[in-house]
Amino acid sequence: MKIKDKVIIITGASMGIGKAIAELLGGEGAHIVLAARKEAELKKVAEKISGAHIVRTDMTSVKDIDNLIAETLKKFGRIDVLVNNAGQGIYGAVENTNIENYRRIFELNVVGPLIAMQKVIPIMRKQGGGTIINISSMVSKAYYPYLGAYASTKYALNALSLTARAELEKDNIIINIMLPGMTDTDFGKNALKSDAVAKAMESRTRVGMPTPDSPEYIAGRVKHAIETGEAETLAH
Repeated sequence: MKIKDKVIIITGASMGIGKAIAELLGGEGAHIVLAARKEAELKKVAEKISGAHIVRTDMTSVKDIDNLIAETLKKFGRIDVLVNNAGQGIYGAVENTNIENYRRIFELNVVGPLIAMQKVIPIMRKQGGGTIINISSMVSKAYYPYLGAYASTKYALNALSLTARAELEKDNIIINIMLPGMTDTDFGKNALKSDAVAKAMESRTRVGMPTPDSPEYIAGRVKHAIETGEAETLAH
């Protein structure tokens, strides 16, 4: 799919990877809809993107997701691409994972994207096609201490995404999973974790780890995924 003139919803667009995706695709001539919980931060992002439309959205709220879809259709009349980027980390040993925190993260990382997919699929089918990019993670391809709970949400997102890809191929609706590795954002800072786990993870990541990718680099890989329609896009 070509980027220019396409209507693209990006969730979690107020910072990090979402912000970088919005700026890159907006610069390519797409009509960008910015969705996130922090409206003030969205306004700052919108200042750099010509014609960007803001819709404050909590991706754990069905009402908010419905409003996001409705506002996009009201403004642009169609939805060509949905980028499910909103998400949060949770760090800790499996045996000590707080169940309420896990439910909260699962709602944001898995249920929210699934609901958004379910809302846009009929619209895309009626239009004759569309693209959905679900931002997963390389942690869903391996096993890392303290990341089991978070990784499990991305394993689940992968399964939903790739199954939907097979189911929707006949409708020209393309589903992709983007698999970033370590990225230079506030993701780790904003993850749910105890102080002890934070110190343990910091000690593990200081030595021998690769330089994190920039959000702008990952945004470029997302652009590649939209243009090629491939099933899985790795950071490298």
